[in-house]
Amino acid sequence: MSFKKIIKKLEEAKKPLLAVLIDPDKFNPELVELANKTKISCFLVGGSELKKGDVTKTILAIKKISKIPVILFPGNETQLSKKADGLLLLSLLSGRNPDYLISKHIAAAPVIRKMKLPYLPTAYLLIDGGKVSTTQLVTGTQPLDPKNKTLIINTVIAAEQLGFKAIYLEAGSGASSSIPANLISNIKKHSNLPLIIGGGINSAQKTQKIINAGANLIVIGNALEKNVFLVSEISKCF
Repeated sequence: MSFKKIIKKLEEAKKPLLAVLIDPDKFNPELVELANKTKISCFLVGGSELKKGDVTKTILAIKKISKIPVILFPGNETQLSKKADGLLLLSLLSGRNPDYLISKHIAAAPVIRKMKLPYLPTAYLLIDGGKVSTTQLVTGTQPLDPKNKTLIINTVIAAEQLGFKAIYLEAGSGASSSIPANLISNIKKHSNLPLIIGGGINSAQKTQKIINAGANLIVIGNALEKNVFLVSEISKCF
């Protein structure tokens, strides 16, 4: 499945998709090998703050094992690679730090154009998952309170009006709790944009609840770093 086909399936919203997020600092070939045998639609590569990992080397290592598309999930403009099949072009609309709203995008723009990377303009909303996330620390922004549904829904509506093509609701890496199912279903009532959900999803039971709530793409990352075999269990939900 190509990046364009993944976007088309997200827009059609007929069937939920599964993605595995790989942090280059914690790359594990065994996870890729296991995921390659499941129903995942794509790998996401990136991290809030890389210390030793290399994005391009990670992508090439994945591609040696699997033919599943590899999509960039960049923490900043330095995490770009022409070896990727596509890019989630993220703008942190939940925060008010201009760097992550537009400044880093300006820095990345000529690089993305030169690399001819296909991209999906994605509004990124950090939701409080009960734990201070790396995203929160790196961006210097506060997550949105999941109980403040009005603010979150209005932010989603604003994203749609601004021309974003997808919404990423993120509870944060290793979050204590995932995005509430009732919040997901409420957002679906107010927006037609595809919903990507990540953070705190560490079981097939949670995955199924999020699917039932209307998620279009579910992202599993931190939980698989702790237990690679969980990818097979979660994949059965798809």
